[in-house]
Amino acid sequence: MSHVFPRNKMNTVPLAVSTEGCFIVDSDGRRYFDGSGGAAISSLGHSNARVVTAVQDQVTKLAFAHTSFFTSEPAEELANLLIKNAPGTLDKVYFVSGGSEAIEAALKLARQYHIENGQPERRHFISRRQSYHGNTLGALAVGGNEWRRQQFSPLLFNVSHIAPCYEYVNRDKNESSFDYGQRVAQELEDEILQLGPETVIAFIAEPVVGATLGAVPAVEGYFGKVREICDKYGVLLILDEVMCGMGRTGHLFACEADNVIPDILCIAKGLGAGYQPIGAMLCSASIYHAIENGTGFFQHGHSYLGHPVAVAAALAVVKELLDKSLIDRSKVMGDKLENALFSKLGQNPHVGDIRGRGLFRGVELVYERETKTPFDPDRSIAAKVKATAFDFGLLCYPMAGTRDGRHGDHVLLAPPFILEDTHIDLIVDTLSKAIDAAILEP
Repeated sequence: MSHVFPRNKMNTVPLAVSTEGCFIVDSDGRRYFDGSGGAAISSLGHSNARVVTAVQDQVTKLAFAHTSFFTSEPAEELANLLIKNAPGTLDKVYFVSGGSEAIEAALKLARQYHIENGQPERRHFISRRQSYHGNTLGALAVGGNEWRRQQFSPLLFNVSHIAPCYEYVNRDKNESSFDYGQRVAQELEDEILQLGPETVIAFIAEPVVGATLGAVPAVEGYFGKVREICDKYGVLLILDEVMCGMGRTGHLFACEADNVIPDILCIAKGLGAGYQPIGAMLCSASIYHAIENGTGFFQHGHSYLGHPVAVAAALAVVKELLDKSLIDRSKVMGDKLENALFSKLGQNPHVGDIRGRGLFRGVELVYERETKTPFDPDRSIAAKVKATAFDFGLLCYPMAGTRDGRHGDHVLLAPPFILEDTHIDLIVDTLSKAIDAAILEP
């Protein structure tokens, strides 16, 4: 009997014992193609020699040094490299151990920034429905997926949630994409005015919404309007790139595609690419200077901040992405994956939408294509697709509750950037069979 507390007791999982590039091998010798990168994590595949060597070398030199006493060479070098390639005025990097920690740090920094500037009355955050920002209580509070929030709601602070930029479902028939984006973005200003502009801390959003919507990018012009509104009222813009960042969408930072510069940006998953647990919060020079010229102390922290082995691994990951043009490869192979998905599934009567950027693609499943009617949630279509694909040797990331936390199903694909053309065929053919089989189940 295992003493490991599982994620889901109803689902017994095999024992993984080794990896081969894009494949994971279990104790029975079965190979699984990692079509989701775990959860959009494994951008380099599972056996990158450069990263493995970096981890081994760092352990022998400096395994741990608490950041209240020391900094480290890999932390300094990684921060320099990230800022060198970051958009706009992002200037400082705060290293943590994962995505939820990065979001918690961002929320606290945003609040403290306003306090240091003499505006303690700013106490409200605004987010979007059907967003996901992590599972710690602060991150869960700003998240907008009701199913994830429901049982913990008495523990969460109040957050305003406006509409997502979800064109497939919510754009009016006679409305252009641009006009739809402007209309939805206007909800932010309306909510700021409702709350009182002097009381709002920040607006937080994913440039490409991942787990809860299934790789949904904003329409052109949406984030430009959001940036204007935030600037108008002194509201900070926090972008959550925990899932969509680090080259996943064809840009090192996903917000580059939208030509928007945040005040605070959060990354994780692809930063460590699965080799070490790590996340980071990047902030603008003006935010840092407010702390520097005020109390001089960010009232936040964890024991494993800037862990030397974790940042050494992440440094090797980012160097590998940049040196081998893997971000460009993510875009090129992502376009190939999109074309293959449309070719294989574009006419499937139960595929409503195929979307995303780079190697971050979503397929929304519907009961009726013409009306976009979702499946009855009691049919558990997403869970059946995941289980069936797994039996066929494909790891994908289906989720339920796409529309409102309960209704709607989608499949998220986020394979390693090193995949080959033959792997795209494997993904699409296997997924197609899994979808058909899942829908046929009673």
